[in-house]
Formats: sequence, structure tokens, C-alpha cells
Amino acid sequence: MIGEKIRRRRNEINMSMKVLAEKTGLTAGFISQVERELTEPSITSLRKISKALGVAVFYFFTEEKSPGIIVKKNDRQSRNFPKSHLKYELLSPDLNRQMEMFMAILEPGAKTCDEPLSHNGEEVTHVLEGTMWIKIGEDEYTLEAGDTIYYISSIPHRIINTGKDMLRFISTITPPAF
Repeated sequence: MIGEKIRRRRNEINMSMKVLAEKTGLTAGFISQVERELTEPSITSLRKISKALGVAVFYFFTEEKSPGIIVKKNDRQSRNFPKSHLKYELLSPDLNRQMEMFMAILEPGAKTCDEPLSHNGEEVTHVLEGTMWIKIGEDEYTLEAGDTIYYISSIPHRIINTGKDMLRFISTITPPAF
């Protein structure tokens, strides 16, 4: 499903696999394997691909159905990323709005990405449970349940669960980027 959507989007914008490889720093061979569903990209690779294709990461996981204005708890679109201890649930109806909201669950010691990443826009993150360490540019913060942080998301950032329990947080991003 991910590979098919990458290929479809790449073709929609008339981008060759070689150009996508150059824009992402990934090899054309790797992208070919992803498109043919022979391998799954890491979160970091998928974020690079989505940025190059001009779509949010969740674009690759959302079902194409007519969205409403309500997202029921049992109808959330979710994704566990390969080789990751991270789960995302989309809380907004779709990615065709001015903002997106998602809940993330991160296992103890796990991180959102290997290296700090950036995307256009602004982000607000609220910790529901656990302990979050977040690095934004050169600044580092530790947040506990009930804490909220706002930041410009074009500054590279990364989150790590530094606690002993699961980290559960909600992020709202404008414009939709994840």
C-alpha cells in the first residue's frame, strides 16, 4: 500500500525515480524496492519521501473515503512504523484541512526519528502520559504529563521517551505535515 501510493504520487507530479532519489538522498534502488513492496521505509526515509513528494506522511496510510467532521475513537486511522517502537493515530478527519492532529505512543527509550527532522509550519505538542525529552534546534526540554510545548517545526526536532513508562502525546501541526 505505501509503495503503491508513493509510485502514484510520484507519477501524478511527473517525477522520475531518479529525481526522487536525488531529492531524498536515498538510492533509486531503495525507492524501487519500496514501490514494489519488497521493503518498508523507516520513519526517517518516509518523511524524506513525503517532503519531496509534497504530501504529509499520513497521506500514505489514510484510507481514501469521504471524511466527516467527527473521528470516533474506534475509527481512527493508525500506523505502527516498521522497525520502530512508535504508533500514530490520526485524530483529525483527514489531511485536507488547515491543520492535522495525531496521538503518538512511544515505548520507553524509543525515539520519533533517528536524526532531528523538520517540516514547514508550527506545532503544539501536549504530553498525556510519561516523560518526553525533546530537542528543537540546539535547545533541549523535558516535559511531563500535562506539559505543552509550542515550536516552529522548520527547526529540526526529535522526541525521545526518557521515562520508564509509555509516552503518550498529542500534536497539532499546521499545515498538515505528518
